[in-house]
Amino acid sequence: MPKHQQYIGGEWVDSLGSDWWPVHSPATGELLAEVPLGTSADVDRAVEAAQKARRILAKMTVFERSKLLFAIADAIAQARETIAHDLAQEQGKPYQQEALGEIDAALDMWRDAGEIIKHLNTEVLPSSDPAKRIFTIRQPHGVLGVITPWNFPFTIPTEYLCAGLAAGNTIVWKPSEFTPLSAIHLLRCCERAGLPAGAINLVIGDGATVGHAISSHPGINAIGLTGSPATGDKVARAAGAKPMLLELGGNGPTIIMEDANLDLAIQRTAVGCFANAGQICDSTERILVHEKVHDQVIEGLLAAIKTVRLGPSLDVASTMGPLNNEHTAAKVDRHLADALAKGAEILMGGGRAEGFPTDLYYQPTVIDNVSADMLLNREETFGPVAPVLTFSDMDEAIAMANDNDLGLVAGVFTQSMERAIYMGEQIEAGIVNINEVCTYWQPHTPFGGYSSKRSGVGRLGGKYTIEALSQIKTLVLDTSSSHPL
Repeated sequence: MPKHQQYIGGEWVDSLGSDWWPVHSPATGELLAEVPLGTSADVDRAVEAAQKARRILAKMTVFERSKLLFAIADAIAQARETIAHDLAQEQGKPYQQEALGEIDAALDMWRDAGEIIKHLNTEVLPSSDPAKRIFTIRQPHGVLGVITPWNFPFTIPTEYLCAGLAAGNTIVWKPSEFTPLSAIHLLRCCERAGLPAGAINLVIGDGATVGHAISSHPGINAIGLTGSPATGDKVARAAGAKPMLLELGGNGPTIIMEDANLDLAIQRTAVGCFANAGQICDSTERILVHEKVHDQVIEGLLAAIKTVRLGPSLDVASTMGPLNNEHTAAKVDRHLADALAKGAEILMGGGRAEGFPTDLYYQPTVIDNVSADMLLNREETFGPVAPVLTFSDMDEAIAMANDNDLGLVAGVFTQSMERAIYMGEQIEAGIVNINEVCTYWQPHTPFGGYSSKRSGVGRLGGKYTIEALSQIKTLVLDTSSSHPL
């Protein structure tokens, strides 16, 4: 059984602590490996290594950094199947249906960042003084602290790491302790690609110790986090005034209007509910259905759910795997129990599936008569649940969608262009997908939460991530003090 190490200063090293974390497969219960639970002293070492490496990154031209990013992508491509296999085992998502696609998405992100950084322009600004020239340059923040979750253990870290390196930062990274094998694979690929020592440092551990140490460390100059709103609050308090890019939770409302193409709406809404077993920040978490088409939508969802093949992650027939951990499964239990107690009706599913190697397999669920006061409507459930609420007109649908403290992604299905634009502008979410699944996103487009909501600060995606993980410096040149003509 493998026992792994931390990656600090370009070397695989033992933790300064003595505690270990067992990595179990949620699909089989098998003990896959043990990883060290890092300490604040490990974070100190990692920050020191990252600070030293800043000089190396500073000497690299944009084109040299671009070449490095492409080399990392090539190294990932060579290990694609191996990484996807281990990712599927430790995360639980189906290898064939989802894990391979996650690696492919990460490949595109590394290559995109390598290309974008060569074309990221700054400005020459006009001056009221004819002897002055004003222009801007873009510089790294310095040492970037990155904290990432377990639901997409390869692509979400990639979003920060590729952009962070492209911008010239060095990095101290804490992945989720539930999915550290994906992180180890990624660092090995970086190592094979010639990553300078100390440019990325991996400290595996829990949030209370390692996450807090990274967020609050005076040697960390900026923070990138994807996680829950509660985690985001803790990190923001610990980080203080540091620049932060926070991608937090969602409660994805999908609105199905009475004029929608129902076949399309039902099919794509179901995908939004059950992809990655509902463990996506932009999953469809609430289905708001016009009362005139309620019965048809329910019938369609019940038909769609029958096509879901719940099973182990390495079974090629599986289209949905188990939930990743007991904490998540217990939250789904709690949300469904709350809904039932308040009058909702489970039409299919509704609990943990029997006959599997672990208790983390959850039945895909359709639940009707959901009301505004239920946890399914108020919070992020993060499970394979399709909660249905009804409305009578467009204004009520918009009000229901906005009556939430989360605002990451929403969806609208309608065949009216006028209505689509109006609703897209009125719904309080960072992204509104029209006639498309809530989870639809292209990695070069801006992704993040709506102001006044608890879904994050800043934008991920392509150039937007690079801009967030760097800073603008203004240079003013007085030409009159130079040698006269």
